[in-house]
Amino acid sequence: MMRGRSDGAQRKRLLTSIAVVAVFVLVVYFYFGSKSNGESALEYGSRSLRKLGSSYLGGDDDSDLSSKQDEKFGLEDGEDVIVPKSFPVCDDRHSELIPCLDRHLIYQMRLKLDLGLMEHYERHCPLPERRYNCLIPPPAGYKVPIKWPRSRDEVWKANIPHTHLAHEKSDQNWMVVKGEKIIFPGGGTHFHYGADKYIASIANMLKFPNNNLNNGGRIRTVFDVGCGVASFGGYLLSSDIIAMSLAPNDVHQNQIQFALERGIPAYLGVLGTKRLPYPSRSFEFAHCSRCRIDWLQRDGILLLELDRVLRPGGYFAYSSPEAYAQDEEDLRIWKHMSALVERMCWKIAEKKNQTVIWVKPLNNDCYMARPDGTQPPLCRSDDDPDAVWGVNMEACITPYSDHDHKVSGSGLAPWPARLTTPPPRLADFGYSSEMFEKDVELWQRRVEHYWNILSPKISSDTLRNIMDMKANLGSFAAALKDKDVWVMNVVPKDGPNTLKIVYDRGLIGTTHDWCEAFSTYPRTYDLLHAWNIFSDIEKKGCSGEDLLLEIDRIVRPTGFVIFRDKQHVIDYVKKYLSPLHWEAVADPTPDQDQEGDDIVFIVQKKLWLTSESIRDTE
Repeated sequence: MMRGRSDGAQRKRLLTSIAVVAVFVLVVYFYFGSKSNGESALEYGSRSLRKLGSSYLGGDDDSDLSSKQDEKFGLEDGEDVIVPKSFPVCDDRHSELIPCLDRHLIYQMRLKLDLGLMEHYERHCPLPERRYNCLIPPPAGYKVPIKWPRSRDEVWKANIPHTHLAHEKSDQNWMVVKGEKIIFPGGGTHFHYGADKYIASIANMLKFPNNNLNNGGRIRTVFDVGCGVASFGGYLLSSDIIAMSLAPNDVHQNQIQFALERGIPAYLGVLGTKRLPYPSRSFEFAHCSRCRIDWLQRDGILLLELDRVLRPGGYFAYSSPEAYAQDEEDLRIWKHMSALVERMCWKIAEKKNQTVIWVKPLNNDCYMARPDGTQPPLCRSDDDPDAVWGVNMEACITPYSDHDHKVSGSGLAPWPARLTTPPPRLADFGYSSEMFEKDVELWQRRVEHYWNILSPKISSDTLRNIMDMKANLGSFAAALKDKDVWVMNVVPKDGPNTLKIVYDRGLIGTTHDWCEAFSTYPRTYDLLHAWNIFSDIEKKGCSGEDLLLEIDRIVRPTGFVIFRDKQHVIDYVKKYLSPLHWEAVADPTPDQDQEGDDIVFIVQKKLWLTSESIRDTE
């Protein structure tokens, strides 16, 4: 009897425990279920909401790729894939998340970085256990951005609710808060009276015709380092000059975000310890206006990196107090900087008031004539000046190739002819002029096909910021020449390094690894072109779900994504339309060129906001 009562009590306790566990599971289920439809937060380290066992922008080289549940996206072998009904929404404090440039992550991981070398502004991507799997919400009151060209001069304050720059730079005419908008008068630290007048003054210093900095199409690509809100680059566009405006996510935080919201080409980056993500000889002109860079540090390594990306005969315009040396410290800096650039074989093209313009030599003659032991030295012969992804800078001078030395220049046609003229560096890839011309024609047809599909959804001013996620030779961007857009041409880091061809054509771009997050703010591009990107990361064992989430982070609400990939990839993407709040623009269509089995599928991102729940505002 005692045993029977004991067994009964145990059964009763067991049933009670099961009931408690069941209630707990239901509470957790409904809690996270409701959070996934509202303003839920996914903290660093949380793995409870992961689907498919993938990690946010995964690609952990140390993981067992064969065990990844979503390898090959679970579609090639007739398998299915577990698709979430909805993705959770990151809480509002992550509305401007840049996963690989997240200062909070650096603090939490206690990375030992040299602040003096700006390492804390370089890319540091989160490990799998610290990555997100949530949709980035727009800020409260977000509106569809103002269209170009009006956006150059005004943006919605709600879209970038940061006014500290307006107060901090109130005496420099950077930006002004006016009601619901932020106005950009075109000023800067060294050009209070407007970027247009400042640009004309530089052209006048160089005696260029009509005070036009493009110099008859000879100057097309410009590098503006420490660009502020990119007004310099914005005002160059009317002269058929395109600038890569660069600034870090530093104490001024939102400079690049403002630039991209305005529709001006820009990129988050820093002159720190790693090479800039651009090939050698990319820019005809570099510019620094009070960019707060110590050019003398580490044997002039930062100035030598600038030298690497300048073309033969390229210019560097430096507007800073040191250029006109008004006190003892300015004189000291000017003396040392003058000595450094002289050893680098730069010459002063012109010096006036607060600005000095140096010019780089056209060939290697000056380098060869330097006395033995002159510092900085020439780079080693086995150094590849075009290798940039994760490559450390070196304090050495990059000499020209034999071709550039012989022709005393880059041999490029003036803009706009250079866009469709086969560039000399094609030979580096074994491409002929005929192959180049065929590529130009092929992408012209493909882009026309894209626009035919998009035409019911867009007008002439719908699109401004465009990214080609796998640019190859840049012919997708070239086909858009007559449209009022600019293209960030991205060349994957482990493919052919064709980015130098992109720059030789008068276009701009960067190198990237699509198993990681891109260095930009959320909601910065109107259209992304994804040509075989998913097939590429599939081979590397990276997560397709994570790349979809990254694309969603980058593209603006009401923006578009063009997928051009294999049928199984398109099928995979279609499964995620609802969780991502995307909708198909048209049914998938086969490649009309019959050069492969690619399928074209275009989607549009819906505009959704967060409150008690996600609500569709279209």
